[in-house]
Amino acid sequence: MKVARFYAPADIRLEDAPEPEPGPGELKIRVRNCSTCGTDVKISRFGHHHIVPPRVMGHEIAGEVVEAGAGAGDWAAGDRVQVIAAIPCGRCAECRRGRMTVCAAQESMGYHYDGGFAEYMIVPAKVLAVDGVNRIPDGVSFAEASVAEPLACVLNGQELARVGEGDDVVVFGSGPVGCLHVRVARARGAARVFLVEVNAERLQRAAALVKPDAALDAGAVDVVEEILERTGGRGADVAITAAASGAAQGLAQRLVAPGGRVSLFGGLPKDDPVVPVDANRVHYRELSLVGANGSSPAHNARALEMIGSGRVPVEDLITHRLPLDALHDALDLVTRGAAIKVTIEP
Repeated sequence: MKVARFYAPADIRLEDAPEPEPGPGELKIRVRNCSTCGTDVKISRFGHHHIVPPRVMGHEIAGEVVEAGAGAGDWAAGDRVQVIAAIPCGRCAECRRGRMTVCAAQESMGYHYDGGFAEYMIVPAKVLAVDGVNRIPDGVSFAEASVAEPLACVLNGQELARVGEGDDVVVFGSGPVGCLHVRVARARGAARVFLVEVNAERLQRAAALVKPDAALDAGAVDVVEEILERTGGRGADVAITAAASGAAQGLAQRLVAPGGRVSLFGGLPKDDPVVPVDANRVHYRELSLVGANGSSPAHNARALEMIGSGRVPVEDLITHRLPLDALHDALDLVTRGAAIKVTIEP
């Protein structure tokens, strides 16, 4: 079979490998789609401290069961499945408290275990033990199901930021995650959603699909003034920074209303993770700054349900479908921001 293995930064090799065989509690699946994201680009350029090479990358996984190992439950050949990316232990203090997204022993597909940039892969027993394999609903394609993983992360972020009925929401970043944030905010009852981006071309492409109430080019307008004007001077109820931008995190704090919530959804570079916080603004306006770290197995299941019900469409966000041997082209598209969602079809 064909696989894409990470050996070192700028060294991802397309190779032949023997098909894996499932052990006890494991599933062997035929990967049908494994979508790409900005994290894949970062790994390809800089590596990752959790990856011991060589490692098959890819964590937005959908496929069909080929074989189930002994004790793997009632899965059978031909079952269409989506696989979680982040694997909580299910046993630690945080997991027992229902906070699986901050499990201290969390592992990940494509990092600790071989991922989905391969024709076949093994789903570890640890994934099945935390209900991390989901049946794809009828009518949902493998490509759409692969987007359930980033959608699950968005859902976690919006639950933590308490996005709800009647809220005005500002989303910074018009990449695939930003587009999903716009659609999830709508699905959760937001009154208005504003999309902010520094790249005018990318903003235009995304806005044509997700149709925010306003698309704001941060390079051409004062974003804080624009949001205050559009909200009658009050500000937004929620600001979500779906971009790795300290500047966006600073602006977000300035444009939320009293009682507003700022979601620091996009992580910052490890060598520059500190942003200013006006503590008096937070104090007197009763603002909340909330983090968001990945998703839980339950978030993945709910994300698939949202796709299957049509509440959050994702098919039109998949702008490029490429074979596994074009993985380098796919990563280049993501790097240049020339696509919304790029999926690999091994």
